[in-house]
Amino acid sequence: MSKKSKNAAPASIAQNKKAYHDYFIEERFEAGLVLEGWEVKSLREGKIQLKEAYVLLKDGEAFLFGCHISPLLSASTHIHPDAIRTRKLLLHAEEISRLIGDVERKGYTLMPLSLYWKKGRAKLEIGLARGKKDYDKRAVEKERDWEREKARIVRH
Repeated sequence: MSKKSKNAAPASIAQNKKAYHDYFIEERFEAGLVLEGWEVKSLREGKIQLKEAYVLLKDGEAFLFGCHISPLLSASTHIHPDAIRTRKLLLHAEEISRLIGDVERKGYTLMPLSLYWKKGRAKLEIGLARGKKDYDKRAVEKERDWEREKARIVRH
């Protein structure tokens, strides 16, 4: 039997690479998810898509919209799964009040960045994000190409 080390990286379920392309991520938060049983089983199979997902704050609570969790074929017959239902996020009250202030006053957006397992529970990393313009995206791409070229030159 092998034990996992305490400092091991969390087991990733899904990444939202589009968020990093379209937004500057200013700050990150970890949130729990309120899930149903069939959703947890689907997450263990990796049947989730964060690409079109976003986070909204309503009535002092945070909700995840547009996240698609595909139901398994072996789901129970008495459950009618809704793949894109709205899921509640679990955050501390002071985090939510701070996020409400940043989103409403400063014009930030809340984007889901990644979903992972932590101590047997599904956690969602959300980012306080500011939108990129087209010229920002081109500059980032140009810088990435230059870094790749430098590494190539150094190797030879």
